[in-house]
Amino acid sequence: MLKIGIAEDDLKIAELLKSALNENGYKVVGVHDGIAALELFLHENFDIFIVDIMMPGLNGIQLCKHIRDSQITTPLLMLTAMGTVDDKVTGLDAGADDYLVKPFHLKELLARVAALLRRQPANIATSTHLLCFEDLCLDTYSKEVSRAGKNIELSAKEFILLELFLRNPNRLLTRQYIAEHAWDIHFDTGTNVIDVYVNFLRKKIDKDFERKLIHTKINMGYILK
Repeated sequence: MLKIGIAEDDLKIAELLKSALNENGYKVVGVHDGIAALELFLHENFDIFIVDIMMPGLNGIQLCKHIRDSQITTPLLMLTAMGTVDDKVTGLDAGADDYLVKPFHLKELLARVAALLRRQPANIATSTHLLCFEDLCLDTYSKEVSRAGKNIELSAKEFILLELFLRNPNRLLTRQYIAEHAWDIHFDTGTNVIDVYVNFLRKKIDKDFERKLIHTKINMGYILK
């Protein structure tokens, strides 16, 4: 299930967004001020952000800048009652991917969300079955993996794990996110199975190369960068 983070201080609008997105199959987590949103968005993984501009703590422009400065490339849809061209340019320059002016139709918001989710990250190959990051490539059709032209043999679990990393480059993946998206299980804090498999994978794709791609964020998770 795709996960959407919402930062909206108008509780009525926030509840309306959450209800509409839930009904369309999205998992939604919402907060009501910019500071709480920044903490949430930096430490949990989302497939898209929906951010209001006028919020206490940090406004949407400031929040967006902080997110982009943290090298988070998650698509971001900005919501605001301010609809002048200059307002839109300011939001886009801050790092927003799209801009929707209030009041808006839910049908249009859902269409924009779907359109943002269809976009491929810039550093993933345009071919839908070939995922590449720097000199590391994975073919979802042939199940072949290579780095710098050298073939790498992976187990089924390692392949799934690497595919998850390649679909989320430059993005911190928590152990819980990995467990739910690569294993389709709820994360058990008492097990180190995620760490074990990440280490297996790291030995195969990083050990023989000077430039390391999988990095550990202590007490947070892992990131391909």
